Amino acid sequence: MCGIVGYVGSRKVVPVILEGLRRLEYRGYDSAGIAVGGPDTALLEVCRASGKLQNLEEVLRTHPLAGTYGIGHTRWATHGRPTEENAHPHRDCTGRIVVVHNGIVENYLELKRELTAQDHRFATETDTEIIAHLIEQIQKEAETSGKPLKLEEAVRVAVKRLTGAFALGILSSAEPEKIIAARSGPPVVIGVGEGESFIASDVPGILHYTRNMIFLADGDMAILTPQGATFTDFDGNRIERERTRIHWDPIQAEKGGFKHFMLKEIWEQPRAIRDTTMGRISLDSGKVFLGEMDLTDEQLTSATSINIAACGTSWHAALAGKYMIERLARLPVDVDYASEYRYRNPIADSGALGLLITQSGETADTLAAQREMKALGSRTIAICNVVGAMVAREAHGAIYTHAGPEIGVASTKAFTAQLTALFLLAMKLGQLRGHLGEQQSIALMEELNKIPGKIEEILRPAAELCEKLAAHFSGAHDFLYLGRGIHFPIALEGALKLKEISYIHAEGYPAGEMKHGPNALIDESLPVVVLATRDESDPASKLRYEKTLSNIQEVTARSGRVIAIATEGDTIIGSLVEHTIFVPHAPELLAPLLEVVPLQLLAYSIAVRRGADVDQPRNLAKSVTVE
Repeated sequence: MCGIVGYVGSRKVVPVILEGLRRLEYRGYDSAGIAVGGPDTALLEVCRASGKLQNLEEVLRTHPLAGTYGIGHTRWATHGRPTEENAHPHRDCTGRIVVVHNGIVENYLELKRELTAQDHRFATETDTEIIAHLIEQIQKEAETSGKPLKLEEAVRVAVKRLTGAFALGILSSAEPEKIIAARSGPPVVIGVGEGESFIASDVPGILHYTRNMIFLADGDMAILTPQGATFTDFDGNRIERERTRIHWDPIQAEKGGFKHFMLKEIWEQPRAIRDTTMGRISLDSGKVFLGEMDLTDEQLTSATSINIAACGTSWHAALAGKYMIERLARLPVDVDYASEYRYRNPIADSGALGLLITQSGETADTLAAQREMKALGSRTIAICNVVGAMVAREAHGAIYTHAGPEIGVASTKAFTAQLTALFLLAMKLGQLRGHLGEQQSIALMEELNKIPGKIEEILRPAAELCEKLAAHFSGAHDFLYLGRGIHFPIALEGALKLKEISYIHAEGYPAGEMKHGPNALIDESLPVVVLATRDESDPASKLRYEKTLSNIQEVTARSGRVIAIATEGDTIIGSLVEHTIFVPHAPELLAPLLEVVPLQLLAYSIAVRRGADVDQPRNLAKSVTVE
């Protein structure tokens, strides 16, 4: 989501930062700001604006800033509204320290109360502002004790008090021509030039100035000056980090070095899930917070049912969401293709809650379904990836999926972000309706928090295996995808990905329905992808798994070629099928977030091998704004 660009050197700092932020616009944001200082500047000058970068540029045209070092930021709101005062950079009480921040400070309320008691005054609603005040307080106390701390020393003390995830860029006018960077979670890239240094949240932000990059690891801090960068851990121990020479061209840079946007977006899914979850759960209380909702808890609790309307990939997310909501909240859910909703003459029910799912927020069919729901008396909620999109503006509440811009036409990270948002909504409804207690909520949140890391574990091995599978199956004319329960929508999604980008006919089917017709299709030329994960702690999952094994045997008995998606440690699957892709264990309702990743990679690898246009498949558009 958020973008960071910082510079110290002999160039004019404002154009460098603005150009870098412009190169990071693809990440998505709703406000922007810049802080600039010079060698003789007592205070850092800060300029911010809500909305797009052009608004900040307009302010800078009327109130120009000049200096030799500075830092800029594009923000996607998590804590606090997307307003000018909440935009980064944020200042301490003195105006000498400024901070930009990607991530979330989970203990910011505790720190804010502590700092308020020490006479700090806060000007914003953000969690980031407390970091500037915390550094100020640490330096103040050190000076009072007669042992003053340099900026980097104070930052080391401060970061140890923060819980959550953060990428930080910090300046102080008391120590000009110096930038401090720190990482614990979100990425930080350091650029090294002749007599200049750069910081960015992603390579494209600074690649047009230097190709020499250093990537911080978690727990790293960098001290940047015109003479270069030095690195320590959070304890102050000097460390060395390898310099990387980037050879990408500008278009490749936007792709992050990946061959296609779709592949980049598959690899961005851990971040998309983290960002969609961030700020919305409490691991201490187990509570879910959906801050963009204008609906009250009473209105959510009083809902008699939920009607979901969506299209394409979002419809598959809706089907999976039905399982989540009915399981955790015990609330009946109907799922419609948005393009069909108006034409089935739906029954009016003012107690029903309408739920619209759309990546762009501008899908014409989904907007039409939303208006029909409202005309029938329903309140509506939008799950959307674009802040301020039409579907969100017309809804009574919105849950934004913070996946960032998705360029590839075949949706990947938007889908997993939608599943994440649906899971959070299901938990919220379950808590409000009294079906989900504190301990169960905490346990589910802990499992959700593990999902991004588990996806990171499987991305590389799954990609390598899928490349090998593509060599075997790229010549197939048809594919069949099978799943049971919540895994059936994932089978549908896997089939859609393959047909979208490789142009191979593929069909998703409920595994239990094979004997009612589709078994006639099976022969030695038909690849059959079966979702066969299991959750041993869940009796329903164990039963589903056993039935799925029977379906696999039905396929292999007819010479079908099976590719199974199975849970790590499963020793049974390997003896039954030709090919297996293993994923880590996860609870039944969260397993789809893991299962879909190898399906995306398989579709991608087959499409590449067939020479198809992966990012812009024929006859398709990213945002369908006509019915």
